Amino acid sequence: MRIVFAGTPEFAAKHLYALIFENSTHEVVAVYTQPDRPSGRGKKMTSSPVKILAEKANLPLYQPENFKSDEDRVILSNHRPDLMIVVAYGLLLPIEILNIPRYGCINVHASLLPRWRGAAPIQRAIEAGDDVTGVTMMQMDVGLDTGDILSIIKCNIEANETGGSLEAKLSKIGPAKLIHTLEKVEQRTL
Repeated sequence: MRIVFAGTPEFAAKHLYALIFENSTHEVVAVYTQPDRPSGRGKKMTSSPVKILAEKANLPLYQPENFKSDEDRVILSNHRPDLMIVVAYGLLLPIEILNIPRYGCINVHASLLPRWRGAAPIQRAIEAGDDVTGVTMMQMDVGLDTGDILSIIKCNIEANETGGSLEAKLSKIGPAKLIHTLEKVEQRTL
């Protein structure tokens, strides 16, 4: 399948890496990420982990402020995507964008949806004292993490878990589950 990927932080970059280097059956045809932002004490402009990986892989890269312009829609359409994968991108996508890929858009979310919809699901699960979390693959709709669930993979939260250690665990199990989910989408068995 022709895949367009949209994501920003390291968690997203791990999924993009799997799509590029660990899965030869799909072609990543374009990558979207948040614009570079000032970071740190010196407010130095910093690229996202997804941007850094996309540049290393020589993939077409786009950093729109939002997906609301006609130009954004035309550029995405010109890539003729079968599917768009969205992982911690940081923007809500309008229905006009969701409808461009042939099979729609799949969101990879770092919680067991519907629990912890929205931002910071890893930290929220730890703060709430949850024993289990995971990664959910869902068909996107216009709501915030409200689409149909396609697949999930669970992971225990240890008593001494930190946001960083839990993100690392989810970053190990999520990419393989995404690839498995894509196989089912392509075979029409979901």
